[in-house]
Amino acid sequence: MGTKQEVISRLFEICVHQNNYCFDNKLVKEVCHELGFGNPFDVTKVDNSSLLPENVKAADYFIVHLGSGLHQFVKGINYGYHKFEPIDEDEIYEWKYRQSLLNDFDTSESNILSVASNQRIIHDFLYNDIVASPKVYNARRTKTSFEYKVGETTVKCKNLQMEIDLTLEYQGVVTVVEGKNGFPKDFAVYQLFHPYKYYDILKQEKSIAIDKITCCYILRKRNQEASILRLYNYTFDDINRIESIRLLKKSQYTLLKR
Repeated sequence: MGTKQEVISRLFEICVHQNNYCFDNKLVKEVCHELGFGNPFDVTKVDNSSLLPENVKAADYFIVHLGSGLHQFVKGINYGYHKFEPIDEDEIYEWKYRQSLLNDFDTSESNILSVASNQRIIHDFLYNDIVASPKVYNARRTKTSFEYKVGETTVKCKNLQMEIDLTLEYQGVVTVVEGKNGFPKDFAVYQLFHPYKYYDILKQEKSIAIDKITCCYILRKRNQEASILRLYNYTFDDINRIESIRLLKKSQYTLLKR
């Protein structure tokens, strides 16, 4: 049985041989069939750089999505992935709360976001106000077209489908939120950049009165004693460059079980 890394590695070899770094879902399915990998829809979802095969990392390439079933290997892993900044001691808080029946019911990304919201952690982190009442827009899928730069490469997306885990709006500030289990060393920047770009397009073309757009990444790790949530707030200094991501603030919240 082949692995996801083996499929990506083979796709990269084909692209290098053909001197064409774009590929489509048809080729992905063919390689999956060839290697006996059963989930072609998961192949191009590489959430952190540790999931890239060695030949792709050695050549300094990563995968971007172009929409309409198309993908591309692009040079510059450090552009496509951003390392989570370390949490300083003065950014760590013990969060007092009464444990809910469903806090640890499952490990889904939606559960991570629910815990952060229900325990008012995200309110404290983003707004410094646990009684703030942002408008909440739950997970959705949408399609849009745009282009942007990755280093010297121009990426052109057409009818790109993106998944947005959660969107908050408070006093004109729109924040897109992504949640993941565990503490990986980095994350695929497109997870935040694509929704950020989408809302900027709405702001510019649809005349929506958005004052500011930011992004929030929430990580959770659990053990027998506690749940630990790390929250990172980012923005982009150049709406046309994925590598322009910049940290605004970060914190860690420890939810002790009672």
